[in-house]
Amino acid sequence: MTAGTPIHHARYLVLGSGLAGLYFALEVADRGPVVILTKHRAESSNTRWAQGGISAVFAGDDSLEEHIEDTLTVGAGLCNRDMVTYAVQRGPTLVRRLAERYGVRFDRVGGDEHAPFELGREGGHSRRRVVHHRDTTGYEIERALLAAAHAHPNITIHEHHTVIDLLSWTKVDGSRGCFGVYALNNAADRVEAFVAPITVLATGGAGRVYRYTTNPAVATADGVAVAYRIGASVANLEFMQFHPTCLHHPDANTFLISEALRGEGGILRRADGSDLMAERHPMGSLAPRDVVAREIDAELKRSGERCVFLDMTHLDPDYVVSRFPAIHARCMSVGIDMRKDPIPVVPAAHYMCGGVVVDRHGRTDIPGLMAIGEVAMSGLHGACRLASNSLLEAVVLADGAAQACDDFGRGPPDQLSPWNEGAARESDEAVMVSANWEEVRAAMWNFVGIVRSDKRLERGRRRLDLIREEILEYYWKFRVTRDVLELRNISLVGSLIIECARQRKESRGLHYTIDYPVTRDEYAHDIILDKRSGPKA
Repeated sequence: MTAGTPIHHARYLVLGSGLAGLYFALEVADRGPVVILTKHRAESSNTRWAQGGISAVFAGDDSLEEHIEDTLTVGAGLCNRDMVTYAVQRGPTLVRRLAERYGVRFDRVGGDEHAPFELGREGGHSRRRVVHHRDTTGYEIERALLAAAHAHPNITIHEHHTVIDLLSWTKVDGSRGCFGVYALNNAADRVEAFVAPITVLATGGAGRVYRYTTNPAVATADGVAVAYRIGASVANLEFMQFHPTCLHHPDANTFLISEALRGEGGILRRADGSDLMAERHPMGSLAPRDVVAREIDAELKRSGERCVFLDMTHLDPDYVVSRFPAIHARCMSVGIDMRKDPIPVVPAAHYMCGGVVVDRHGRTDIPGLMAIGEVAMSGLHGACRLASNSLLEAVVLADGAAQACDDFGRGPPDQLSPWNEGAARESDEAVMVSANWEEVRAAMWNFVGIVRSDKRLERGRRRLDLIREEILEYYWKFRVTRDVLELRNISLVGSLIIECARQRKESRGLHYTIDYPVTRDEYAHDIILDKRSGPKA
């Protein structure tokens, strides 16, 4: 691998194959060659598992101003108002483009393809504004965009490639900038270089940093980790959103129960059947996710029960099945008929509201490096994300990046240093990797979860510091594998989450600490880290 590192060239290099990455690729492909890297199959993205939909204003009784205010309210004082306004204004145009240009089959009123979009409602929304495809919106978006990408002659998708690190101009001429990546070809077991003037992080989220998550196995915070290591700013990583309703069953413990069920009238109940949220928030079971997740967490601690229940049994059973066919089928597969049985649910890590700091066009503070989708921190979500604003942000940032990218990077250098393995050898200590995987995720769940304290954060920090020392030693001693690369990334991002949380001496949005239980005006700002101010990379 040392002397013969394969080098691939493109005009645009995209890391990730969800909504953000695919949309960007499709918008720029007519200008030049696009290479997309994905570490598993192309369809294995967070987008594929998005159930609810994408929020945009289409209803006659809705307005852009109301969507903006709902976003700001849920964001708990940390949203960037200009970014919120920009995203909400762009939303309707981009949703129509997904349907009309790329063939996404959003549900229409009465099933008529020419009728208006059918709109759902989710937590924190004052109106119906969630455009959807039944309860498998992400799957449908992924299907349509992947089909378009496969059909475009300028787009090449490399599956089973795991990013190791970004290629930095600092090591070439001392300047700040990015011109591609080193990546591990998992299938061929070799390191390859991909170079391009523009590198776009569309790597999704960080749910696998935690023991319990709704995210797929690929969500290991890779984009945040590699961006931080090259010197980019990251921010607000303490705001990890825990979805209130993950199916509680030993055979389906990562399956999301969409917030849209509560939008259609589902009620969260205690084990005794009483309404959990009736006296806790004016919006009841449709309260913002941070509020609901904390209340469920508190109820489980108070009662000693293992779950609460989402009750749909009072609703029209035929409508429940037609509106939520995938969720109904998954529940039935484990013996739960949601037409007759309340669904057992618990919170789980779901969405990273912080990320790599970007502007509305996805530009980071590293020339040539852009970030779009969940990996990015644009200011849209603030301290807590409004439901279904995630897919909105993905397409808005992807669209903005496609407009601005050509003036942001420069061509790669004439010479590229080959990947240097040094004295690395095949591992004979793989048990260290699997053990540390479990330790990192357990420490994050136990000490950096829904409810935090200074003592818990310090315990988490000490544990991750020790684990990261072992991982670093292992990384340099043995040849790289996907498991080691992902472990290196989740441990780093776990440390970044802890550091952001330690610096926020208040409770706000998704960050709740028993040592500082109130929101404080002096902390109404982003917590920003880079290699100079944050943990060692």
